[in-house]
Amino acid sequence: MGYWTSKVLPKIKKVFEKNGKKTAAAEACKSFDDSKGDIHKEFEEKKTELQPKVVEIYEASSAEVKALVREPKEEGIKKNSTAVNKFLEELVKIEFPGSKPVSEVSTKYGPALVSGPVLFVFEKVSTFIITEEKDVEAPPAEAATSGEGTVVVEEEEEIVTKEAAVEAPEPAKEAAEPPKK
Repeated sequence: MGYWTSKVLPKIKKVFEKNGKKTAAAEACKSFDDSKGDIHKEFEEKKTELQPKVVEIYEASSAEVKALVREPKEEGIKKNSTAVNKFLEELVKIEFPGSKPVSEVSTKYGPALVSGPVLFVFEKVSTFIITEEKDVEAPPAEAATSGEGTVVVEEEEEIVTKEAAVEAPEPAKEAAEPPKK
């Protein structure tokens, strides 16, 4: 009986504790999913005042977090869990909608177990980042689309496509013909 209580029972408890953690994380994800509508409304209301703060936090974050914000993936969240937690804590400081419950659950259970809410917050953050990058790229595009510059660009594209069309069929003919002996 001593062996059972000292060796076997602790291992069984560890197994159930892990599943308990997953269950609790799943319940937290479900409650977050229920509140997504409210979070989205709050996000839309605070959008203009949050943008400069979010961009500042994004610029100060690590390259891994920047990549995750641009393209949120579960694998990246698992690999960079500490950086994800730090980023979520920074979002909590600026009172980003939904970041506080996600940060609490993420710190308690780990970002890998609550990846759904973390991805949701990252997608909301990415709306600010993508908008910022497009604003930076817009002025050079306007300068390039003035009058004659556009005509030149279009003519070059036509020439390139004609050359590509001429070159493409020739390799196909060579491949179709059997080798001569």
